[in-house]
Amino acid sequence: MDNYVLENVKRIRGEIAEAAVSSGQKPGDITLVAAAKTKPAELIKQAIAAGVDAVGENRVQEILSKREFDAYHGAPLHYIGHLQSNKVNKLVGDCDLIETVSSNALIDQIGRRAVSLDIVQNVLIEVNIGTEPQKSGIMPEQAEEMLYLASQTKGINVLGFMTVPPFCDDIERNCYYFDTMFKLFVDMRAKKYDNVSVRLLSMGMSDSYTDAIRAGSNMVRIGSAIFGKR
Repeated sequence: MDNYVLENVKRIRGEIAEAAVSSGQKPGDITLVAAAKTKPAELIKQAIAAGVDAVGENRVQEILSKREFDAYHGAPLHYIGHLQSNKVNKLVGDCDLIETVSSNALIDQIGRRAVSLDIVQNVLIEVNIGTEPQKSGIMPEQAEEMLYLASQTKGINVLGFMTVPPFCDDIERNCYYFDTMFKLFVDMRAKKYDNVSVRLLSMGMSDSYTDAIRAGSNMVRIGSAIFGKR
């Protein structure tokens, strides 16, 4: 194992633990997802051996090519890239969690594909918490509608929310978006729907994961801090 991957995961685990405790969570409550975009299978295997909880991929083609090298053995696979309707059939049943569901049409399509495979697909709803026109994700005010729709759709199970806040150099501005997303998460967690169990909040990346955890995130997607810059 390359020492830098092991050492990076150890360091990140320590920082996650400190941030978790400061937010009233337990270190074991936080899911560490290794964002593996462009990374070779060997490095992914090293990250899994170092103790990451899951691997996240952004592209279907990378998933297919890396599976040939058994890249994900020993860890759940999450899809964390922009989800296009023409990729749904290749992801449902192949990913343990699809984190980027961002429309009613995708809910319906995933559900139909899952039913055809006689499975239930776990998903997160992506929220565009900064309401940025260039980004995917539902608007925050659409969250309850999406949960209701999912509750009426066979073959799908919503486990929570995912977000990519606007990039900000200002830590206070970052924390504003994190806090806003956490409040939405808490509000939606109180709703009672079939097929919906809002318990995961995927929020925070390499440059912001400790702040995100302190705001209430319990799943972080970390790439460069584990693998180095692309």
